[in-house]
Amino acid sequence: MPSPLFADRPVPGPAEPATMDALITRTRRLRGDVDAVRRDTEVDDGDTLWRWQRALCDLAVRQLDHLGSHLDQLKAGRPDADGPPDHPERDASPGHGRTGPRLGRVGSGEWNLLTDEVSWSDELFRILGRDPESGPLSLDELPSLVHPDDQVLLTAMVTDCLIDGKPMDGEFRIIRADGRVRVLHMMGEPILDTDGCTASMWAVLRDISALRHGEQTVRDSHDSLRREDHLARTEHRLVAELHEAVLPAWHGSSYLPRSGPGALDLAARRLPDTAHPATGGHWLDVLELPCGEALLTIGELPLRGVAGASSMAMLLGALRGMAVAGIAPGALLGHLNQLLETSEQPALGSALCSRYAPRTGTFSWAQAGHPAPLLFRDGTGHALTPPDGVLLGATSGAVYEQAEIQLRPGDLLVLHTDELPRDRVVGLAPRIAGTRSARECAQLIVEESDRAERTDPACLMVIRIPG
Repeated sequence: MPSPLFADRPVPGPAEPATMDALITRTRRLRGDVDAVRRDTEVDDGDTLWRWQRALCDLAVRQLDHLGSHLDQLKAGRPDADGPPDHPERDASPGHGRTGPRLGRVGSGEWNLLTDEVSWSDELFRILGRDPESGPLSLDELPSLVHPDDQVLLTAMVTDCLIDGKPMDGEFRIIRADGRVRVLHMMGEPILDTDGCTASMWAVLRDISALRHGEQTVRDSHDSLRREDHLARTEHRLVAELHEAVLPAWHGSSYLPRSGPGALDLAARRLPDTAHPATGGHWLDVLELPCGEALLTIGELPLRGVAGASSMAMLLGALRGMAVAGIAPGALLGHLNQLLETSEQPALGSALCSRYAPRTGTFSWAQAGHPAPLLFRDGTGHALTPPDGVLLGATSGAVYEQAEIQLRPGDLLVLHTDELPRDRVVGLAPRIAGTRSARECAQLIVEESDRAERTDPACLMVIRIPG
């Protein structure tokens, strides 16, 4: 078959066999490495990020298959019309299935304008799905195989090549006799006679359907990943706004009542979960009651995101309303249990509800499956003995016992969620005794908890009794 070069252009010499062997070896080794990464990737069909990464690996493998096939053909030299197909047999190296579909198949054809002779390679017949006994198609007949939307594109490419001498390089779709649509990449040039006129046209056609399918898969999975990321950022923003609207706005230290010699020194921290930034089911709250006492609560729900934040807001609103009505902590948790059990999104939750009476120094509290407060006094620390109480939503008609303790001036209480390392915090008792404010104590506990492994969100509230 004639060379696919202009007649007045020198023909380059064949590549050295040793050089081609080295390129083929490196390509196959790289192909094996990429395929090994693909096989070793943990399967998670529900993870959009995993699907995108998998699609990229599949696409890389296909492209390396194309490259290896083309290098094999270059090594084999010029195709023989009476010889074997244009492509070599696939080897048995990793990832090269002997019975699998050939990727990036390449065929060639020539159309002689002087004699109207047309010659196709065997592989071109296979690519176009045409029986060799039916013979090749002329340039006028070729568009009959092309998808109707792409016929104008092919006609323009051929016309520019034959009349203006422009090289062809483009893609179009064909519809095979079996009804399957394939994507082909066509490259070709006119062949000039001694007078500089176009005598024939030579073209190489490659089936790139698998390649384009892989690229589309990568684009689709990437778009899904972007949509999920956008939804996650939106959810995070909504949860943050709901927290700001419902939970106390104070940061650092605060005092309750707002003024007076007996005001509690308070500090609180919410530590976000780095793995799941849109956590919304945990809360801490402080409220000055009409009777002069302080309501101090902390709790968490297993729900995340907007669902967790909205459920938290519902519970917190009910809790505040009942506390203002004068309901004691134990009875209050009983009502919250009933509310959570009958809600549209039933879930288990833990909570600690307490009241502090500054006139008597009495701390009354009840818990629903929640860690007991830590009491620090005279340089030592320990957890208070918890009254009975099951998780909110665990059972109907649950009764929550209530406990009381008399606090002294200088005492310090730490209310916290399960995720805080209790033993580490208790071990800080000597250092906590040296702190001068609730804020300083809270910062000390946060720094210590950051040194421990923590994968879930945590909350803590530090309460210092004046004196």
